[in-house]
Amino acid sequence: MNTGAPLRVLYAEDDRISAVLMAQILAIETGIDLRLAEDGAEALAALADDWLPDLLILDAHLPDTTGHALLARLRAQPGLQRVPACMCSADGLAEDRQRAAEAGFDDYWTKPVSVPAVLECLRSLKAARR
Repeated sequence: MNTGAPLRVLYAEDDRISAVLMAQILAIETGIDLRLAEDGAEALAALADDWLPDLLILDAHLPDTTGHALLARLRAQPGLQRVPACMCSADGLAEDRQRAAEAGFDDYWTKPVSVPAVLECLRSLKAARR
């Protein structure tokens, strides 16, 4: 990971309001390169041009797939096996969190997301690059 490069974040979210809100939260922190995808196909297409994210944020319910299935497909891509992944969903039951953890998600953010939690994640990833 290049410490001088922006932190690359891929956010797969089909709800435009949620996408705009997350983009505004991410804009609080400097040095973020955000790519938004409205479905799984767009998320996979975002990897074109050798652009690899440093953080994956995936909605649980996308029009063409689930966040769980998308994470499995992303993890199969070269260079993405160990990239931190956060599920971002309105589903907030313990079973939802457990299923996400079993699918390989590192964190689970319930909508509406906690701004401090998102910023803490970003800052932690940036600090690890130093």
